[in-house]
Amino acid sequence: MNSPHRARRLLVPALSVLALVATTSGLASGAPIRPDTVSAASTTFSDEFDGPAGSAVDGSKWQIETGDNVNNHERQYYTAGNSNAALDGQGHLVITARKENPSNYQCWYGTCEYTSARLNTSGKFTQTYGHVEARMKIPRGQGMWPAFWMLGDDIGQVGWPNSGEIDIMENVGFEPSTVHGTLHGPGYSGSGGIGAGYTLPDGQAFADAFHTFAVDWAPDSVTWSVDGNVYQHRTPADTNGNAWAFNKPFFLILNLAVGGYWPGDPDGNTAFPSELVVDHVRVTTSDSAPPA
Repeated sequence: MNSPHRARRLLVPALSVLALVATTSGLASGAPIRPDTVSAASTTFSDEFDGPAGSAVDGSKWQIETGDNVNNHERQYYTAGNSNAALDGQGHLVITARKENPSNYQCWYGTCEYTSARLNTSGKFTQTYGHVEARMKIPRGQGMWPAFWMLGDDIGQVGWPNSGEIDIMENVGFEPSTVHGTLHGPGYSGSGGIGAGYTLPDGQAFADAFHTFAVDWAPDSVTWSVDGNVYQHRTPADTNGNAWAFNKPFFLILNLAVGGYWPGDPDGNTAFPSELVVDHVRVTTSDSAPPA
């Protein structure tokens, strides 16, 4: 499906630039990743989210963004601390979207109706190439929009979309069985992003179990997989002559948005609180080429 143009904003003041996020269809055939895909790899970033229940995320690895997002017309206010992003004491990070406003937060549309959380590793961790994955259980419900993605670390200097963006996983609640992976860069951004969707078989919903969402990233190559099943492979040949924006350092982002142009707003059947449960985030280098 072609999604409407939609925008995400980096909310921390030092990174107050625009980042647009979109997806297109084009389901590619799945194939298992070769066992040697990450052989001879070294781990460069890992968070297993171990710690006492209620603890905030490790501040040496993540920073927490705050504020709303008028550019994409999302409905949530992203809060600081452990209000909406906390460890559960069982090795998970839980990002919780709530229908509440305990602090009278103000959003682009007036008094905010929802709170949630968004984390990134800008200024703390970046990498060029390797295997990037998160094992997560996403929420269900109309208006829910969980995502695991990356932005070029030079976004503050070159702006978006010249910075490049790699969406490793996005889901919108009205598609419970499908996730999307997308590239955005100069000349292929917003609704013109280059991407594909992956759909679980037999009507299964992603919210029913944990799944591992990953990219294998190499010079002039990005390959997406779900649970080891490759569903998309992109190279500069896919950019229609536009610049390939992915041979440089990127940082990680995790968030749970509520509403917006693409997912639409929650409705009377959407249950709150709604949780994105993250089992781990891992980044490795690799001496092996990604799967073709």
